[in-house]
Amino acid sequence: MTDITDSFVERTRTSLRETLLDAAADILAARGYAALRMADVASAAGVSRQTVYNEFGSKNALVQAVVLRTTGEFLDGIHQRFASAPDVLTGIRGAVTYTIEHARENRLVASALGTPQGEDLLPLLTTRGEPVLSAAMATAATHYRQFLPTLSTHAANLLAETTVRLSLSHLVLPTHSAAEAADLVCAALAPAITHYSSTME
Repeated sequence: MTDITDSFVERTRTSLRETLLDAAADILAARGYAALRMADVASAAGVSRQTVYNEFGSKNALVQAVVLRTTGEFLDGIHQRFASAPDVLTGIRGAVTYTIEHARENRLVASALGTPQGEDLLPLLTTRGEPVLSAAMATAATHYRQFLPTLSTHAANLLAETTVRLSLSHLVLPTHSAAEAADLVCAALAPAITHYSSTME
């Protein structure tokens, strides 16, 4: 009976956490970071303000949790593109295209990149974006080494950082379609990929 009770409590807490994150994400997209209040998150979720503090501890921790959940959604999509790719460049092209398209469709990211109220969210992708960048680079490097098994850790990390930073530049300053941006990123990386591939033969 205890196991059933514990499982119910865990599911309830997970559901509450997701509800709070959904509420916070909606408010952040609509109003930005500065205007986010824990009381408003609580009201939108139908709980007390203390419940929000009990779950996250602070406004900054809540926002970081929203960012990490959003990052997880992107990483899942990137994993899927690499899983179905026949080679590393195809995987990179698919991952970059997906990232840019999904960012433009994601309400929170779109707000950060293109609305006045979301301007104070942009540092979460840039100057305060180290957790996001690190997660994206680690994911990319892992996939590169799966396609190129003898690729050194240093080389994989270098290629991954280049990919992520180029992709981020296309997000922050969009001048091309997602597919065109992905082609440009692949064109920049292709010589290095070819070099590493030839050294493995």
